[in-house]
Amino acid sequence: MTRETQRPLRADAERNRRLIMETADRMFAQRGSAVTLNEIAREAGVGVATVYRRFPDLQVLIDALFTERFTTFLRLATEAERQPDPGQALRHYLLAAAQWRARDRALDVILAHASMDDRPIARMRDDLGRHVDGLVEGAVAAGAVREDFASPDVYAFLHMIGAVADRTEEVAPEAWRRYAEALLMGFGLEQGPAAHTTAMTDGQILRTWPVPSTQLPGDAGQG
Repeated sequence: MTRETQRPLRADAERNRRLIMETADRMFAQRGSAVTLNEIAREAGVGVATVYRRFPDLQVLIDALFTERFTTFLRLATEAERQPDPGQALRHYLLAAAQWRARDRALDVILAHASMDDRPIARMRDDLGRHVDGLVEGAVAAGAVREDFASPDVYAFLHMIGAVADRTEEVAPEAWRRYAEALLMGFGLEQGPAAHTTAMTDGQILRTWPVPSTQLPGDAGQG
Protein backbone atom coordinates (compact mmCIF):
# COMPACT_ATOMS: atom_id res chain seq x y z
CA MET A 1 0.00 0.00 0.00
CA THR A 2 1.11 3.55 -0.56
CA ARG A 3 1.35 6.04 2.24
CA GLU A 4 -1.77 7.56 0.69
CA THR A 5 -3.86 4.51 1.64
CA GLN A 6 -2.24 4.03 5.05
CA ARG A 7 -2.45 7.48 6.62
CA PRO A 8 -5.81 9.03 7.61
CA LEU A 9 -6.58 12.14 5.59
CA ARG A 10 -8.06 15.46 6.62
CA ALA A 11 -11.75 15.78 5.82
CA ASP A 12 -11.19 18.06 2.81
CA ALA A 13 -8.39 15.85 1.48
CA GLU A 14 -10.58 12.77 1.85
CA ARG A 15 -13.41 14.51 -0.02
CA ASN A 16 -11.02 15.29 -2.87
CA ARG A 17 -9.75 11.74 -2.87
CA ARG A 18 -13.28 10.32 -3.05
CA LEU A 19 -14.20 12.77 -5.80
CA ILE A 20 -11.16 11.79 -7.85
CA MET A 21 -11.84 8.08 -7.43
CA GLU A 22 -15.54 8.41 -8.25
CA THR A 23 -14.74 10.49 -11.32
CA ALA A 24 -12.16 7.96 -12.48
CA ASP A 25 -14.71 5.17 -11.94
CA ARG A 26 -17.22 6.92 -14.16
CA MET A 27 -14.70 7.71 -16.87
CA PHE A 28 -13.30 4.16 -16.92
CA ALA A 29 -16.85 2.83 -17.28
CA GLN A 30 -17.55 5.20 -20.16
CA ARG A 31 -14.22 5.13 -22.00
CA GLY A 32 -12.24 2.14 -20.85
CA SER A 33 -8.61 2.67 -19.94
CA ALA A 34 -8.07 5.55 -22.39
CA VAL A 35 -8.16 8.16 -19.61
CA THR A 36 -5.42 10.40 -18.23
CA LEU A 37 -5.00 11.95 -14.81
CA ASN A 38 -5.26 15.41 -16.36
CA GLU A 39 -8.64 14.50 -17.87
CA ILE A 40 -9.80 13.09 -14.54
CA ALA A 41 -8.77 16.32 -12.80
CA ARG A 42 -10.66 18.41 -15.34
CA GLU A 43 -13.79 16.26 -15.11
CA ALA A 44 -13.67 16.28 -11.31
CA GLY A 45 -13.20 20.04 -11.17
CA VAL A 46 -10.04 19.88 -9.09
CA GLY A 47 -6.53 21.05 -9.76
CA VAL A 48 -4.10 18.77 -11.56
CA ALA A 49 -1.69 19.16 -8.64
CA THR A 50 -4.38 17.90 -6.27
CA VAL A 51 -4.79 14.72 -8.32
CA TYR A 52 -1.06 14.09 -8.58
CA ARG A 53 -0.61 14.72 -4.87
CA ARG A 54 -3.12 11.98 -4.08
CA PHE A 55 -2.19 9.67 -6.99
CA PRO A 56 1.30 10.16 -8.49
CA ASP A 57 0.35 8.20 -11.61
CA LEU A 58 -2.61 6.40 -13.13
CA GLN A 59 -1.41 3.01 -11.90
CA VAL A 60 -1.59 4.14 -8.27
CA LEU A 61 -5.17 5.30 -8.85
CA ILE A 62 -6.18 2.03 -10.51
CA ASP A 63 -4.61 0.03 -7.68
CA ALA A 64 -6.51 2.12 -5.12
CA LEU A 65 -9.75 1.39 -6.97
CA PHE A 66 -8.87 -2.32 -7.05
CA THR A 67 -8.16 -2.36 -3.32
CA GLU A 68 -11.48 -0.68 -2.59
CA ARG A 69 -13.39 -3.22 -4.64
CA PHE A 70 -11.67 -6.29 -3.28
CA THR A 71 -12.17 -5.00 0.25
CA THR A 72 -15.88 -5.02 -0.57
CA PHE A 73 -15.80 -8.53 -2.03
CA LEU A 74 -13.92 -9.76 1.05
CA ARG A 75 -16.58 -8.20 3.27
CA LEU A 76 -19.34 -9.90 1.26
CA ALA A 77 -17.59 -13.26 1.55
CA THR A 78 -17.12 -12.85 5.30
CA GLU A 79 -20.79 -11.95 5.72
CA ALA A 80 -21.79 -15.02 3.67
CA GLU A 81 -19.69 -17.27 5.88
CA ARG A 82 -21.90 -16.34 8.85
CA GLN A 83 -24.85 -18.11 7.25
CA PRO A 84 -25.45 -21.38 9.14
CA ASP A 85 -26.45 -23.31 6.01
CA PRO A 86 -23.57 -23.93 3.53
CA GLY A 87 -25.83 -23.74 0.49
CA GLN A 88 -27.37 -20.46 1.60
CA ALA A 89 -23.89 -19.14 2.42
CA LEU A 90 -22.75 -19.73 -1.16
CA ARG A 91 -26.00 -18.38 -2.57
CA HIS A 92 -25.71 -15.28 -0.36
CA TYR A 93 -22.23 -14.53 -1.67
CA LEU A 94 -23.09 -15.18 -5.31
CA LEU A 95 -26.10 -12.85 -5.25
CA ALA A 96 -24.39 -10.14 -3.20
CA ALA A 97 -21.33 -10.18 -5.45
CA ALA A 98 -23.55 -10.21 -8.55
CA GLN A 99 -25.46 -7.17 -7.31
CA TRP A 100 -22.18 -5.34 -6.74
CA ARG A 101 -20.88 -6.33 -10.18
CA ALA A 102 -24.12 -5.34 -11.88
CA ARG A 103 -23.66 -1.70 -10.90
CA ASP A 104 -19.89 -1.59 -11.39
CA ARG A 105 -19.20 -1.06 -15.08
CA ALA A 106 -15.58 -0.09 -14.44
CA LEU A 107 -14.64 -3.38 -12.75
CA ASP A 108 -13.31 -5.15 -15.84
CA VAL A 109 -11.08 -2.19 -16.73
CA ILE A 110 -9.68 -2.07 -13.21
CA LEU A 111 -9.09 -5.84 -13.04
CA ALA A 112 -7.31 -5.74 -16.40
CA HIS A 113 -4.90 -2.98 -15.34
CA ALA A 114 -4.32 -3.52 -11.61
CA SER A 115 -0.81 -4.46 -10.44
CA MET A 116 -1.76 -8.08 -9.79
CA ASP A 117 1.80 -9.17 -9.05
CA ASP A 118 2.41 -6.51 -6.40
CA ARG A 119 2.46 -8.11 -2.98
CA PRO A 120 -0.43 -6.22 -1.29
CA ILE A 121 -2.77 -6.75 -4.24
CA ALA A 122 -1.74 -10.37 -4.76
CA ARG A 123 -2.29 -11.03 -1.04
CA MET A 124 -5.78 -9.51 -1.18
CA ARG A 125 -6.62 -11.49 -4.34
CA ASP A 126 -5.41 -14.74 -2.76
CA ASP A 127 -7.28 -14.00 0.48
CA LEU A 128 -10.54 -13.61 -1.43
CA GLY A 129 -9.78 -16.83 -3.29
CA ARG A 130 -9.46 -18.71 0.00
CA HIS A 131 -12.82 -17.40 1.20
CA VAL A 132 -14.51 -18.35 -2.08
CA ASP A 133 -12.89 -21.79 -1.99
CA GLY A 134 -14.24 -22.31 1.52
CA LEU A 135 -17.77 -21.30 0.54
CA VAL A 136 -17.73 -23.61 -2.49
CA GLU A 137 -16.21 -26.57 -0.65
CA GLY A 138 -18.74 -26.24 2.17
CA ALA A 139 -21.70 -26.18 -0.22
CA VAL A 140 -20.41 -29.15 -2.23
CA ALA A 141 -19.71 -31.19 0.90
CA ALA A 142 -23.24 -30.50 2.16
CA GLY A 143 -24.77 -31.58 -1.15
CA ALA A 144 -26.28 -28.13 -1.54
CA VAL A 145 -24.88 -27.61 -5.04
CA ARG A 146 -24.07 -29.92 -7.93
CA GLU A 147 -21.07 -32.07 -7.08
CA ASP A 148 -18.91 -30.76 -9.93
CA PHE A 149 -19.36 -27.11 -8.90
CA ALA A 150 -15.97 -25.43 -8.39
CA SER A 151 -14.53 -22.02 -7.50
CA PRO A 152 -13.95 -21.05 -11.18
CA ASP A 153 -17.72 -21.32 -11.62
CA VAL A 154 -18.09 -18.42 -9.18
CA TYR A 155 -15.95 -16.17 -11.35
CA ALA A 156 -17.63 -17.36 -14.57
CA PHE A 157 -21.02 -16.60 -12.97
CA LEU A 158 -19.92 -13.05 -12.19
CA HIS A 159 -18.50 -12.59 -15.70
CA MET A 160 -21.83 -13.64 -17.23
CA ILE A 161 -23.91 -11.48 -14.93
CA GLY A 162 -21.60 -8.54 -15.58
CA ALA A 163 -22.00 -8.94 -19.34
CA VAL A 164 -25.80 -8.99 -19.05
CA ALA A 165 -25.85 -6.05 -16.64
CA ASP A 166 -23.54 -3.91 -18.78
CA ARG A 167 -25.60 -4.53 -21.91
CA THR A 168 -29.01 -3.98 -20.30
CA GLU A 169 -28.24 -1.16 -17.86
CA GLU A 170 -30.04 1.51 -19.89
CA VAL A 171 -32.89 -0.78 -20.99
CA ALA A 172 -33.78 -3.09 -18.10
CA PRO A 173 -31.42 -2.44 -15.17
CA GLU A 174 -32.78 -5.31 -13.05
CA ALA A 175 -32.78 -7.91 -15.85
CA TRP A 176 -29.57 -9.49 -14.54
CA ARG A 177 -31.48 -10.82 -11.51
CA ARG A 178 -33.60 -13.11 -13.69
CA TYR A 179 -30.54 -14.68 -15.28
CA ALA A 180 -28.69 -14.92 -11.97
CA GLU A 181 -31.58 -16.95 -10.55
CA ALA A 182 -31.60 -19.19 -13.62
CA LEU A 183 -27.88 -19.87 -13.25
CA LEU A 184 -28.19 -20.58 -9.53
CA MET A 185 -30.94 -23.09 -10.24
CA GLY A 186 -28.70 -24.68 -12.86
CA PHE A 187 -25.96 -24.99 -10.27
CA GLY A 188 -28.40 -26.91 -8.11
CA LEU A 189 -28.66 -24.33 -5.33
CA GLU A 190 -31.95 -24.26 -3.48
CA GLN A 191 -34.22 -21.61 -4.88
CA GLY A 192 -34.61 -18.54 -2.69
CA PRO A 193 -37.24 -15.78 -2.77
CA ALA A 194 -38.27 -15.01 -6.34
CA ALA A 195 -36.54 -12.03 -7.91
CA HIS A 196 -39.86 -10.94 -9.47
CA THR A 197 -38.29 -10.05 -12.81
CA THR A 198 -39.92 -10.76 -16.14
CA ALA A 199 -38.36 -11.52 -19.48
CA MET A 200 -37.34 -8.53 -21.55
CA THR A 201 -39.52 -7.65 -24.51
CA ASP A 202 -38.40 -7.99 -28.12
CA GLY A 203 -38.07 -4.22 -28.24
CA GLN A 204 -35.81 -4.15 -25.18
CA ILE A 205 -33.62 -6.91 -26.58
CA LEU A 206 -33.24 -4.98 -29.84
CA ARG A 207 -32.10 -1.94 -27.86
CA THR A 208 -29.32 -4.01 -26.31
CA TRP A 209 -27.83 -4.99 -29.65
CA PRO A 210 -24.38 -3.57 -30.49
CA VAL A 211 -24.34 -0.35 -32.47
CA PRO A 212 -21.60 0.19 -35.10
CA SER A 213 -19.22 2.97 -34.14
CA THR A 214 -18.03 3.59 -37.71
CA GLN A 215 -19.11 2.74 -41.21
CA LEU A 216 -17.59 -0.28 -42.87
CA PRO A 217 -14.95 0.45 -45.56
CA GLY A 218 -16.60 1.35 -48.84
CA ASP A 219 -19.94 2.29 -47.27
CA ALA A 220 -19.47 6.07 -47.55
CA GLY A 221 -21.79 7.56 -50.12
CA GLN A 222 -23.74 4.36 -50.75
CA GLY A 223 -27.46 4.00 -50.37
